[in-house]
Amino acid sequence: MNVYSYYCSTRIEMGTGKAGELPKLLHDLQKGTSVLLVSDPGVIKAGLVAPIQEALTAAGFQVTLFDRLSQNPRDTECLEGAVLFRDTAADMVVAIGGGSAMDTGKTIALCGPNGGTPADYADGRLAYENIAPIICVPTTAGTGSEVTRSAVITEAATHRKMTLKHAALRPVLAVLDPALTYSVPAAVTAATGVDALVHAIEGYTCKVTNPISQALGAKAMQTIVSALPAAYADGKNEAARHAMLEGSLLAGLCFGSADVAAVHCLAEALGGLYDTPHGVANSVFLPHVLRFNAAENKPMHADLARYMGFAADADSEEVAVDKLIAGIAEWTSSLHIPKLKDLPGVREEDFPRIVELSMQNGSTPSNVRTITADDYMSILVEAYQA
Repeated sequence: MNVYSYYCSTRIEMGTGKAGELPKLLHDLQKGTSVLLVSDPGVIKAGLVAPIQEALTAAGFQVTLFDRLSQNPRDTECLEGAVLFRDTAADMVVAIGGGSAMDTGKTIALCGPNGGTPADYADGRLAYENIAPIICVPTTAGTGSEVTRSAVITEAATHRKMTLKHAALRPVLAVLDPALTYSVPAAVTAATGVDALVHAIEGYTCKVTNPISQALGAKAMQTIVSALPAAYADGKNEAARHAMLEGSLLAGLCFGSADVAAVHCLAEALGGLYDTPHGVANSVFLPHVLRFNAAENKPMHADLARYMGFAADADSEEVAVDKLIAGIAEWTSSLHIPKLKDLPGVREEDFPRIVELSMQNGSTPSNVRTITADDYMSILVEAYQA
């Protein structure tokens, strides 16, 4: 019998115009009135933060903005935010943005009240407790962090990607408003959308998956593969933007009580070394890891091909798997995501370090097929030569 747990304590509010309801939703939470608002300069420049900040202030909240974060957030930035959290006596953290803002917000909500560094929690030296309420308002359809128990932070001194993971890191409230994603550039739409697809694939296939995660992942895969090209082609396509935000949410719920796997391990190593956008890094490795995993898991990967519409029910497992790998490669290519060899800074002489960081990643054991350092090196070489 399959023994598993599934848990999600996040209240989810989904729909166009929901961001305008944030002041009332925060009042309903009754968690206090001092808000540390966490966002990144790009989201602020796009004009998405000011209306929310003004509405919160008008509703009686004391709001302080923290915007000193990178696209791959660093522990040093989180600690700076934690100091501001304490200095302003904040009651809660509201993160507006993509994965960078939400993961930074989670880490500030952890380190702000408790002290310590992100590494202290990632490495088990400090307990996850007394975490401030976290509210997430995603502006991209990709990370799913608004409903997960995880935050991925780069250790600036070592380039290590640390995963902070605990049920108490789940946001108390997620407000998903498709209108906030309309201004996302096409390249970012593509990269974050592929990230969401990888969440669904790895949450479905990983060794610690469960039937609930797989049901959510199957729907997420179907939704994302269909909707992302339309959202990429026309950022103002309301139906496609809504579908993508919903697909990303479902993918977050999928892996949030399971895990990610080898694609993410490689992608996080790349992001730590070169600051490569996370979705781009996931995209360059996805077809190659799928080929590796499918060699020993044909029935499962044939199912993936059918969920995503690359194969028909009548196709044999062999045919379906071939169509999956070819279909994913063609699909990502249509989104004009660059190849590994074209990414800034990537050097073959760094491959041993990428392999080392991937092997150190806590999600490597979750990969559906046991993967070794030699396997990682082979996948790297294959991706670089593609």
